[in-house]
Amino acid sequence: MEKQQAKQRIEKLRQEINHHRYLYHVLDRQEISDAALDSLKHELYELEQQYPDLITPDSPTQRVSGKPLDKFGKVTHGVRMLSLEDIFSFKELEAWRDRIQKILPSKKFQYFAEMKMDGLAIALVYKDGVLATGATRGDGRIGEDVTQNIKTTEAIPLSLHSPTKTELEKFYKNVNPGFDKKKFEKFISSGFKGVFEARGEAFMTKKVFEKINKEQKKKNEPEFANPRNVAAGSIRQLDPSITASRQLDFYGYDVISDVGQTAHHEEHEIMRLFGIKINPMYQLCRDLNEVQKFFENVKKKRGKLDYWIDGIVINVDDNEAAAKLGVVGKAPRGMIAYKFPAEQTTTIVNEVKWQVGRTGAITPVAVMDPVSIAGTTVTHATLHNYDEIKRLGLKIGDTVILEKAGDIIPKVVEVLPKLRTGKEKAIKLPTKCPVCGGPVKKKPGEVALYCTNKDCFALEIKKIMHFASKNAFDIEGLGGKIIEQLVNAGLISNAADLFRLTAGDVEPLERFAEKSAENLIEAIDESKEVSFSRFIYGLGIRHVGEETAVDLANHFGSLQKLINAEKEELESIPDIGQVVAASIHEYFNDPKNQKFVQDLVKNGVKIEEVKKRTHQPLKGKTIVLTGSLESMTRDDAKAKIRELGGNASSSVSKQTDFVVAGLDPGSKYDKAKKLGVRVIDEKEFLKIIK
Repeated sequence: MEKQQAKQRIEKLRQEINHHRYLYHVLDRQEISDAALDSLKHELYELEQQYPDLITPDSPTQRVSGKPLDKFGKVTHGVRMLSLEDIFSFKELEAWRDRIQKILPSKKFQYFAEMKMDGLAIALVYKDGVLATGATRGDGRIGEDVTQNIKTTEAIPLSLHSPTKTELEKFYKNVNPGFDKKKFEKFISSGFKGVFEARGEAFMTKKVFEKINKEQKKKNEPEFANPRNVAAGSIRQLDPSITASRQLDFYGYDVISDVGQTAHHEEHEIMRLFGIKINPMYQLCRDLNEVQKFFENVKKKRGKLDYWIDGIVINVDDNEAAAKLGVVGKAPRGMIAYKFPAEQTTTIVNEVKWQVGRTGAITPVAVMDPVSIAGTTVTHATLHNYDEIKRLGLKIGDTVILEKAGDIIPKVVEVLPKLRTGKEKAIKLPTKCPVCGGPVKKKPGEVALYCTNKDCFALEIKKIMHFASKNAFDIEGLGGKIIEQLVNAGLISNAADLFRLTAGDVEPLERFAEKSAENLIEAIDESKEVSFSRFIYGLGIRHVGEETAVDLANHFGSLQKLINAEKEELESIPDIGQVVAASIHEYFNDPKNQKFVQDLVKNGVKIEEVKKRTHQPLKGKTIVLTGSLESMTRDDAKAKIRELGGNASSSVSKQTDFVVAGLDPGSKYDKAKKLGVRVIDEKEFLKIIK
């Protein structure tokens, strides 16, 4: 076949294969047999091998492509991937409704209820209609680039489906009168020009899970605990061919890009129209009674479904109202996860161990007979503190009720005293640190015990783990067990020693070989260049979290200035009070900490320069943001305010210099007007920062 003929045939084959993918995964229909479809795919593959320059990224043959990766790249989410608040009863559901009703008292809410899939959240970004990136949630702001693996999932289209006239007519019957048809049709007619982002859940069906476990059993290899763990592990395989063999599925649940939608239920219709598979089990509810009926119906059908769910998600359907409700912490106010009742089982507590955390807090942990709950085998459960032990009346040897809800850490909720034999032992409060033997004490106003020995071995392990964590130095592959090995072998005594290690030092350790030792050293070397804020956070200074670390980095600009800072200067930084300032000052005045910081620099750690403008038009000004900005994200705007010397505050007061009001401003706008605080729009704000 000549090249021109091959090009035409290839295009026809791709259209036909994509058509049948859309029918099967989105419309749940099948017009031709699997064998016939495989034959079409094979013909396409043969033609592309003959003319490799005709291969495109969205070709159906590219679902398994590329060599295994050395590691995953990072992806910054344009809009933060949020978490959901959990509730477990109708009473809690009503309380949620009452909270949001107080914020928007005149609003009549309608709710969209859908399945809460037990899988892995994925963000799909299409550029000009072609899948460009698939990324995990990560910390909500930065995820891992798993595009190669995502492409192996047939339920995810490699290019967006162009709807027919009939499909569009059917679509318009399911949208609100306010839906922006003009904007929507412009996006479609342009060939999906620009960026379109959808989010959803990658998961494994029970059928596939059972098949994989049968194969594991045949090979005399350990069986997997549950489909969720396998799905998450499959997405994070560096070799996409392994992911492909796991036959993952996908359901979309959210559209981030504005293509004219006004309601959450419309976003599901948009995804289905564009070829992104959605879960057919959903309901638009007029009130909470309808939500509850849907929940009870789903609960009955749960066991018969071919996938795992742990509840339903309830959304305020009106997108404008949801935006006005805003976000509290990491959870949107306009969404809630209504989970099934927590799973419970009984087991026996054989021992209570006291573990030491990074801050020196000593926490009791119950060691129990192994028991399976919510798809996982557990042997440990946190007891929080000694007050909780007394409240439960727990003794060593007691039979207890263990509870686990979804992915929440198991906890002991009740003791069964009638099953006691008389051999049970009281749990004693430790008078010395269980690891270093140092003195312990309670801090005023706190229930936790603390080890007062700053050189405690366990404390150092936790400090190094924090130092290597994702939001600090992000040293890939350096977990607690490896850190403990390095400390036990005398190779490191603190995090600064990591940067002196060689592959030859590590290779003799148990479970290490030449390649794994080299990989660890390479990961450590790659982390040597770090931003100033991550450096500060990695030090593990008490009361200094990520936000405070950013504020310190922007204020001081250099390590030496921060080290030399007096309490008064630290207290002058917005959002840093006396307690935090005292903690920072104390840290840098401790000779041991001074040496640690010096050793980090001496061993090759380089702090990236903080880009600070000499022109700071916002210096000393307090600015509050409200509503959605069109030209940048809220986080980018806050970063810009700080960069220009201002303080990005979260609340309006008489001390606020001005409020920036974007689209759909909330209660902060009303408060600013009431207090007489100046309010500017986004256009004026952009003039100031430029």
